[in-house]
Amino acid sequence: MHYQREFIGELLGTFIMVLFGCGSVAVSVLFNVHQGLFQIALIWGIGVSLSIYAARHLSCAHLNPAVTLAMVISQRMTIKKMPVYLIGQFAGAFLAGMMVYLLFNPSIVAFENTNHIIRGTSESMNVAKMFGEYYHLANATTVVSLPLAMFAEGFGTFLLVLIVFFLTESCNLGRPNDNIAPLFIGLTVTSIICLIAPLTQAGLNPARDFSPRMVAWMFGWDNAAFPDQCGGFFFVYMFSPVLGGMMAGVLFTHFIEPLMNRKHEKCDCN
Repeated sequence: MHYQREFIGELLGTFIMVLFGCGSVAVSVLFNVHQGLFQIALIWGIGVSLSIYAARHLSCAHLNPAVTLAMVISQRMTIKKMPVYLIGQFAGAFLAGMMVYLLFNPSIVAFENTNHIIRGTSESMNVAKMFGEYYHLANATTVVSLPLAMFAEGFGTFLLVLIVFFLTESCNLGRPNDNIAPLFIGLTVTSIICLIAPLTQAGLNPARDFSPRMVAWMFGWDNAAFPDQCGGFFFVYMFSPVLGGMMAGVLFTHFIEPLMNRKHEKCDCN
């Protein structure tokens, strides 16, 4: 198999990231062990950092289709590798979703019985959110429109990919050492989740959303897994992150990087 190392790297890294991330949401929903959004966001960030450390010797540790497409459009990666990266990411996220379900299914059933939740109803989205994200939930106190949700996810992914470029590209002399860059990427994810999650749960990653959502659909959540008849989940959690990531790649490559590569001139503030 061509690019076997890259496939294994993306599958393994995405599995680790989604397992820790979705697992943190699962234990918060089922056991109420996390007090506030920051704890879940921090676990997501730690999961991102650990997954990059685990995968980057095998692949470029994109772990996100939005990052991969941004790298391709900015000509930092050949398009020949793109299918391998994408398949590895979606497969890794699916396996992580399956693992979360296997670990917590008895607790999920007990939680549903205790709270009189019928799987597949609108109320069950409050359980299914441990797999996929939702920009509107049953009995939610805030209403987020489809355009606002799309903008939030696109903007959040734009920030993420742009900062990834800043942290990893050699043209940026202020970037951190390669050994600690994954920590800063993880903290970036944590910060963006704290900003965006109250609106959309902050997916920022089509593989992270779609594959675990498929697990929920397979195990009985049905329409609650894909509640938008107009395909809102696709526009919010797949299309918008990809668009935001690609815009960040274009901005960095064609505007910011040329500025960084210019010969430095001494600043005269007098």
